[in-house]
Amino acid sequence: MRLFAEDTNPSARAPTRDRLLGGRVVILQPRSGYRAAIDPVLLAAAVAAAPGESVLDAGCGTGAAALCLAARSPEVRVVGLERDPEIAALARESVALNGWEGRVRVITGDLLRPPGELRRTGFSWVMSNPPHLEPSRARPPAEGGRRAARIESVSLADWIAACLARLLPGGRIVLVHRADRLADLLAALRGRSGEITVFPLWPKAEEPARRVLVRARKGSRAPCRLLPGLVLHRADGTFTEAAEAILREAEPLAW
Repeated sequence: MRLFAEDTNPSARAPTRDRLLGGRVVILQPRSGYRAAIDPVLLAAAVAAAPGESVLDAGCGTGAAALCLAARSPEVRVVGLERDPEIAALARESVALNGWEGRVRVITGDLLRPPGELRRTGFSWVMSNPPHLEPSRARPPAEGGRRAARIESVSLADWIAACLARLLPGGRIVLVHRADRLADLLAALRGRSGEITVFPLWPKAEEPARRVLVRARKGSRAPCRLLPGLVLHRADGTFTEAAEAILREAEPLAW
């Protein structure tokens, strides 16, 4: 997904100032390293939080998912948790640029060893875009931020367990991940949650899914569901009408 760039300082060390959701969200991002694509935008669209509910964005990075959710659901309280202090600081600046300090808060800390205030707090929803690659199967990028965003420093099972620990009873977790890790996702959720719903993201019609959205309810024993999912691109590479509605017009994802 192309971002709307608003660079006012071309310095190689200065962050870029970009926009998401058709211009509704302003986000600061490093010029090099991990930069938001469509995954966090789709992740936010998959969270159907009701007014007054709380959402934790676990491993929020520069805040793309948290900010997109805040733009679409103004009566929801969002907390982002990010381990990298510099990236967390950028996310806080983005929150301020959008004027959402009263609704979005970014905390610096480790998901597996969360700050005390998070250990004392339960959330209605946890959303997360975890690192997608196992260390044994990946060539580490040279840039540290990109490496941290892409390659697991803890197992996917431990990451999901930590996310579930932050949920209130009956709360929901939503994850976006690689389709080839679906078996790992289901194994990590099974026994701790139910009502597991798998939503494939198809690059084009008749192409294999590369990403999946997975939602589950903590403590539930309801059966798993596989939905038709979403085709992202037409044959010519442009976004489909359904994808445009989510990525540009801030429509929620239809589960």
